[in-house]
Amino acid sequence: MTNLNYIPDPMGSYQPDDCVFLLRDLSTQSLEIRNEERERLIQSGTHYSEMLPVEYQPSEEYLNLFHQTLEAYAKRIAIAVGVVAEQINMQKSLGNLVLVSLARAGTPIGVLIKRYLQEHYNENIPHYSISIIRGKGFDETAISYILEKHPDANIQFIDGWTGKGAITKELDRSCVIFNEKHGTQIDSDLAVLADPGHCSSLYGTREDFLIPSACLNSTVSGLVSRTILNENLLAKGDFHGAKFYQEFKSDDVSNLYVDKISAYFQRIADEVRSILVERLLEDTTPTWLGMKAVETIQKEMEIPDANLIKPGIGETTRVLLRRVPWKILINPKCIDDLEHVLLLAKDKNIPIEEYPNMSYSCCGLIKRV
Repeated sequence: MTNLNYIPDPMGSYQPDDCVFLLRDLSTQSLEIRNEERERLIQSGTHYSEMLPVEYQPSEEYLNLFHQTLEAYAKRIAIAVGVVAEQINMQKSLGNLVLVSLARAGTPIGVLIKRYLQEHYNENIPHYSISIIRGKGFDETAISYILEKHPDANIQFIDGWTGKGAITKELDRSCVIFNEKHGTQIDSDLAVLADPGHCSSLYGTREDFLIPSACLNSTVSGLVSRTILNENLLAKGDFHGAKFYQEFKSDDVSNLYVDKISAYFQRIADEVRSILVERLLEDTTPTWLGMKAVETIQKEMEIPDANLIKPGIGETTRVLLRRVPWKILINPKCIDDLEHVLLLAKDKNIPIEEYPNMSYSCCGLIKRV
């Protein structure tokens, strides 16, 4: 297998039992580039994983909005966590289950699923967070490390939400390559909290509603940056990298976020059960409905590259926080869920356009530079 002389660096602000990040700490490196310059580099061929956006420092108004939405949505998220955790339990034996969240949107969701299973089944399931990068695949060293620690591991991959399904496809490809190389049988099924793209059969909900952890960056994901794969900084065969932003400790809400949601786990059994009963009667086969909406937007708006279209509330938020937006499309039926998107767009003076013909509540369009 991959070189297992490597040991991951201690990272993250979660409780040690909540999550182990399998990453190399690159905190001493200067990798942040202003959005405009970063966008120019990405669109001229530099891979996004070689550099980092400058971490967005939210205004007081925006932070207040995060806390308000967490208050308003905590129970709804807890129910979605319960639904997806129960589906995992139905499909996989908890005895050798290992949760592997995709850093970083998947990390808080992985922590919540682990806590739910511990609370309801008294099982302390191992939970790791690893890097996956579009066009490069998942971190094979991290997967090898997990399999060395847990030789009979039944891995369950976890992410926050789906957009076009690019990461779903990347995960499928990575598992095929890894399994062929190592004679393993890793299952590429991806469990997500929200699946507005209709790319997964393991999901809490397909509604494109605001997951408050999408509002912030490292300060809701254990103070860890997005992941880095830069050959100038990492030895061959080492873990992918990330920065651990300890300087933002005073602003960290990572534990507050998971504590607030997991506090509902004892009170949601009836709601979870009734959704699961309905789910058993539904056809949950992925239809890639979201990708069809993206193709329509691309055609109608004459956008040359589908990578410039980021559908769904989570992806739109990311566009506003760390890319250079052209405009934001919003589904008028979902306006009540879009307060933070409207606030960010107003702050950055980005035009908003109503677009009801999509399965998403909104869509971020990146500016060509």
